[in-house]
Amino acid sequence: MHTVKVASRRFLMTLFVVIALLTTYQSITGLNGKALIEWYKEPSPQPLETKQSMLRNYQKPLKSNSTFINHMAVKSGSGLMSTLKLEQYETHKVLATGYTAGIESTGKTPNHPAYGITYSGVEVRRDLYSTIAADTDVFPIGTVLFIPGYGYGVVADTGSAIQGDRLDLYYNSVQDVYDKWGKKHVKVYIVKEGNGHLTEKTMRTLNNQESLQVFRPVYNNQS
Repeated sequence: MHTVKVASRRFLMTLFVVIALLTTYQSITGLNGKALIEWYKEPSPQPLETKQSMLRNYQKPLKSNSTFINHMAVKSGSGLMSTLKLEQYETHKVLATGYTAGIESTGKTPNHPAYGITYSGVEVRRDLYSTIAADTDVFPIGTVLFIPGYGYGVVADTGSAIQGDRLDLYYNSVQDVYDKWGKKHVKVYIVKEGNGHLTEKTMRTLNNQESLQVFRPVYNNQS
């Protein structure tokens, strides 16, 4: 009997201590007994090692479609131009217009044997490196220019109205000339001065540079 009384007193004392501790904890944290039970039922936090692993995965760069990224970059005006160190090149201010291979620009119809053929002998093209017309006393045939808003242009053609600080930039249609260029004063960058000659092989080599192919879809859409 004495043993039962002692055990009962110990149980009651332990219960009072537990209640006192819970009351104190509730007053400090603001959590009630129900909240404590819900907290106890929640899944245990992930181990630190797992969290660190997730962080490392989060910090890894995403594998993205580079064509899409550069397409958006060019559309926003920060693509190809942003990859070049243009400050290394000499600049020249020009008045640039647009032209086509058609009768409105060259006087030639598609039936003409020299239709689409430039003064240098290469075919006109709107590409990563496009054919442009210039005064050869200012920019010799074969000169490579970078023209902001247009891209690379290679002097391949001439024109009776293209004298002095003038350029004619090739486009595939009159509508493209009006919609995508018009007439602009622009500062161009002289990437390479020509030697008076230009061949189809040179144009193909320029346009097939592997490092520039990511920009091709954009230029194709602009052509």
